[in-house]
Amino acid sequence: MKRILYLLAMLCAFTGLQAQNKKVTKTGEISFEASVPAFEEVKAKSRNATFVLNTDTGEIASLVLVKSFRFKIALMEEHFNENYIESDRYPKATFKGKIDDFKMSSLTDAAKDYTIRGKLEIHGKTKDVVIPAKIKKVGNDIAIQSNFTVTVDDFGIEIPSVVSKKVSKNVAVSFDCTLK
Repeated sequence: MKRILYLLAMLCAFTGLQAQNKKVTKTGEISFEASVPAFEEVKAKSRNATFVLNTDTGEIASLVLVKSFRFKIALMEEHFNENYIESDRYPKATFKGKIDDFKMSSLTDAAKDYTIRGKLEIHGKTKDVVIPAKIKKVGNDIAIQSNFTVTVDDFGIEIPSVVSKKVSKNVAVSFDCTLK
């Protein structure tokens, strides 16, 4: 019995040590906008994105369920899920990459510019991307913010000709998260 308790205590201690190099959030914000001037705003936001950062290696990953994006107009949300992104068929968007030259010890409460390189998967298609980011330390947490652009053609997302003049093929994406 003592041996089992000892092994259990060692496992808990080891797991605790391993977990210290990971920062996580399940409430990251991702938004996108594909608006065209003079037409209705095409913009959505999700506050349910998961981000994981390995503070030892700078590896970062993110996942967001496509149906978690909210639009101001319910009909836009329905068309986005059914006709454009096909969220029943492609329920999630993911990113896996690495922050260039990331060192936890060099973070301060002043945001610094970093480059994140990795693979973005949307609509069943994967593309290599380079994302600029601002990263800072907030107490014991890490805050990451970024703005970048993706093209719908790169991910096989078709915009019907009926609305092609009202929806941009270049989509402004931003994310903001605090990893704990």
